[in-house]
Amino acid sequence: MSLKRFFKSHIHRKIIIFFHQNPSSIDTPRGVATWINYDRPKVNKALKELAKHKILDIHKSATATGYSYTRDKKIIREIKKQLQDI
Repeated sequence: MSLKRFFKSHIHRKIIIFFHQNPSSIDTPRGVATWINYDRPKVNKALKELAKHKILDIHKSATATGYSYTRDKKIIREIKKQLQDI
């Protein structure tokens, strides 16, 4: 899977970098929007896209949805490679 397209998008890149730098965090769309200083609806859409491609994991409860960084070593290696090329 090529992640290059996500690094061309500023919002996707910022979200990936946030979770790459904070791999143990689980955060809501509101929290991520605050951290990366972006509009929440746009962040929410980007989070869903990243989860669809297994870059993020989804954690649902009765009242909230949180996202965390993938544990897939292959995806993490590819992200590290992309980050080195920035």
